[in-house]
Amino acid sequence: MRERLDCALLAPGREDWAAALRGPHLGGRLVLHTPQQPHGTAAEALADPAMARGRYDAGLLYVDESSIRDWRTALAALAGRPPAALLVYAVGLRAPAVRDLMALGVADFVRPPFCPDELRARLDHALNRLAPACISEHVPAYGASPPVPGSGLVPPRPRVVRAGPPEPPVTESEIAFCDTILDRSGGELEAYAVAVAMQRATSRESFRAAKCQVVARFERAYIRAALGRHAGNITLAARMAQKHRRAFWALMRKHDIDPAPYRSAPSPD
Repeated sequence: MRERLDCALLAPGREDWAAALRGPHLGGRLVLHTPQQPHGTAAEALADPAMARGRYDAGLLYVDESSIRDWRTALAALAGRPPAALLVYAVGLRAPAVRDLMALGVADFVRPPFCPDELRARLDHALNRLAPACISEHVPAYGASPPVPGSGLVPPRPRVVRAGPPEPPVTESEIAFCDTILDRSGGELEAYAVAVAMQRATSRESFRAAKCQVVARFERAYIRAALGRHAGNITLAARMAQKHRRAFWALMRKHDIDPAPYRSAPSPD
């Protein structure tokens, strides 16, 4: 069970509803978020940069009779590749309408009145259906500053870029190896690590600097390959890597990897 569930409230034109929920239910395991800028359409809500970069575990869509057509169009444009687990807050919708939305990629739904316990349970179920059997990993803490009193939020930690010695040029054979890193055996990966480590040992770098270079190369290659295999879907790539989604997202930020280019190409699967 996840220690924290970050859920974005996506309600174009109904920001009053989202703001009313965010206040009473902010904090605890279930953390509800409202967008920094109001969304005009459903497509804008799903294309929010925070959603696209995997900031949230899930999104709760406010859908009623007046907005269902807009949501259908936006979900169909995603071609079954939502940026996160999506649930519908179905206001006055009949069963066929809810089934249509789920066929377009929605994972589950809840009905009024809003119940945080029900939403938390359905989120757990939706997120755990494709989760790996066992993930043992410490989730990184985002933010070195103390929490803002009374908000339950931790201010984001500014990204620190440390200057270091330039990396040696990457050869074509190394590029080909990295492109197929997910299909390599443990022995092949070990041989690659040894070769790169020996190459770095001939320089005047310290052990720590050389190790950071080797690890960074592996992280970049693995993350890019995982995103390529899953067409830029961060959630699925993290599940395959058996890493928490927020930890996977942190590595993407560390290496400045954008998932958008991988979404433009069809998935190998």
